Amino acid sequence: MNDSRVTPVLRLDGVEKSYPGSPPVHALAGVDLEIRTGELVAIVGPSGSGKSTMLNMMGALDRPTAGSVWVEGRNLSTLSDRRVSSLRGRRIGFVFQQFHLIGGISCVDNVATGLLYQGVLGRGRKAAAIEMLERVGLGHRLSNKPNQLSGGERQRVAIARALLGDPAIVLADEPTGNLDSRTSTEIIDLMHELHEQGSTIVVITHDRELAASMPRTVALLDGRVEHDSALATR
Repeated sequence: MNDSRVTPVLRLDGVEKSYPGSPPVHALAGVDLEIRTGELVAIVGPSGSGKSTMLNMMGALDRPTAGSVWVEGRNLSTLSDRRVSSLRGRRIGFVFQQFHLIGGISCVDNVATGLLYQGVLGRGRKAAAIEMLERVGLGHRLSNKPNQLSGGERQRVAIARALLGDPAIVLADEPTGNLDSRTSTEIIDLMHELHEQGSTIVVITHDRELAASMPRTVALLDGRVEHDSALATR
């Protein structure tokens, strides 16, 4: 078994990603990155810097053109698509700017969908979903549907769903992008609280002020790591 204190939760080794075209688009150009258990990291950069492609690589949503991606010591390039999909569903949580909640069902059922493919029985899924919603401060909204919630509450539901099943890492893509400044602050405070409770979280954002609140910041530019505050302090 891998020792999480030694083995990074997530590692990118010389990751490159190019898309065909005339000329081809080189979205990532040799990225090296390690995320360790319990870190709270911001990936920041302007539009076109490679953040979205980086998310796809970290979340095992796409495969690199060159280099390798490792999750909990597993080299994804050696795994079949089916095994990568299984690992992604069990070990990586996602939070998106658009929330991606199901409109016709309650908060509890939205969160419980996070365990659908992990073999957890219906009653167990519901109990776990209630516990997670209480953890993010929505114990009073269990039966509400998404259209009955504020933007900040909907994002909390999405965060609860991402955390369900205790994933190794949570990737949050512009989690405050659709929120006003006050609600954004509340969501960032929640991220810090979850980090203090032991969650490993990576936030992808263009907001440098948001990134500055994080213990570690990785800045991308033109598909390369321009700056990593963790390396700067070593």
